[in-house]
Amino acid sequence: MSALGKVRPVSRALAVLAAGAALVAAQSLAGPSADAVPPGAESEPVTGSATWFDNLGAPYGGCGLPQDQLETQNWIALNVYDTPGDYAMYPRPMAADDPKVGMFDNGRNCGRWVRVTIDDYCTGVNDGAPGQAFCRNGGWVEDEYNGATLDMLVADSCGDPNAWCRDDPYHLDLAHASLNLFEKDGAPVGDMDPNHWGNRKVTWEFIEAPDYSGDIEIGFIQGSEKWWAGVSINHLPNGIHGVEHFADGAWVTTPMNVDMGQSFLVKPTTTGGTDYRIRVTDVDDEYVFGGREYAFSLPESCGGKCSAPRTVVEYTTTEGDGSTPTPTPTPTPDVTPTPEVTVTPTPDVTPTPTPTTGHGVTACTATFRATSTWPGGYQGEVVVTAGEAALTTWTVTLPGVSVGSLWNGVPTAAGSGVTVTNAPYNGSLTPGGTVSFGFIGAGTPGDAAPSCSA
Repeated sequence: MSALGKVRPVSRALAVLAAGAALVAAQSLAGPSADAVPPGAESEPVTGSATWFDNLGAPYGGCGLPQDQLETQNWIALNVYDTPGDYAMYPRPMAADDPKVGMFDNGRNCGRWVRVTIDDYCTGVNDGAPGQAFCRNGGWVEDEYNGATLDMLVADSCGDPNAWCRDDPYHLDLAHASLNLFEKDGAPVGDMDPNHWGNRKVTWEFIEAPDYSGDIEIGFIQGSEKWWAGVSINHLPNGIHGVEHFADGAWVTTPMNVDMGQSFLVKPTTTGGTDYRIRVTDVDDEYVFGGREYAFSLPESCGGKCSAPRTVVEYTTTEGDGSTPTPTPTPTPDVTPTPEVTVTPTPDVTPTPTPTTGHGVTACTATFRATSTWPGGYQGEVVVTAGEAALTTWTVTLPGVSVGSLWNGVPTAAGSGVTVTNAPYNGSLTPGGTVSFGFIGAGTPGDAAPSCSA
């Protein structure tokens, strides 16, 4: 991580570090705590620190959409947690009334637009170190970039254990490529990054989608089939707070896919079918377009199961009656989220395959490599390869590994290590097919020797 920005390729970093003056520093930077009102309900613009990152996670950003299918490449991440001075990792999603919930609001602010305005530049050290004040040994100053603005889309979440993502409730993590696109006096600033960036302050507020036209976009996520289907909703006029689907003759609340706020796990209109009907509510808990109903089917292009990260579908609509949605409890999803990480790239570590056999046949193999390291932690990747037969499930054991966060799999502590089973969407493999999951480990990578079974 540099003092000028951070790179978050696929996951969130783990480190449990000592707290200090961070709470005071955050309050002095960002003003009143975000807990004063529900996250996202602020009535006035707020000011916080800003950082940058290069890419959303793969295959999805924290809101459940692939980066190349966003309606704009000017996107941001919001803080998962509001835990000044506390850099521990907590399970996601959190309870709605948990005071640790940050501006990401368990995904409920996904798909919203924000108007971001460049604020003061830091002349000191502004590296987001845990327990350290922002802009140490310096001060905040105005310069020629103050007042430049850009409309940006909430597409990801920031749960990193640093002062930016924890101590400052109004911190924004911005798409790196957008920094020089901020406009002032009708033209892009052009040269704010890198020499005039320095993780400056920004002032921002939620807005409705600018110049909105058309209708929402619906796509099936990877792994969807008639027995398990997920959709992600894009191109929203004013964010998304929920989806209802019509099943067995009634409208029911659709569970969110973990805290990926634009991704939901739908059921067909009839058990075992492939036809679906949904309606959507926005951030004001009102039906989008007066309760308009969207009818669509699992596309033939998926071949029974969707393999692409997201397959956009056509739909037909029926106008609603404009009624107000009936409040329902937020369901608790059972899927492991796709995290994100702040990393410093290091050379690849040579994978070590460790097959597990049964009845003389290798069901699957697992190989490990450390993709990056930093003091006290590392990011690891495990590739699972099917043997001569197809798989419907897989399990990998990682002895001697302490995992803080993990994505594309479901972890369970196992003695001094961890056991990882497939996520609902990546258990099926053709003979010789591969799938990978990643994790943040504590300590050093060592000689991890994973074993695989099916």
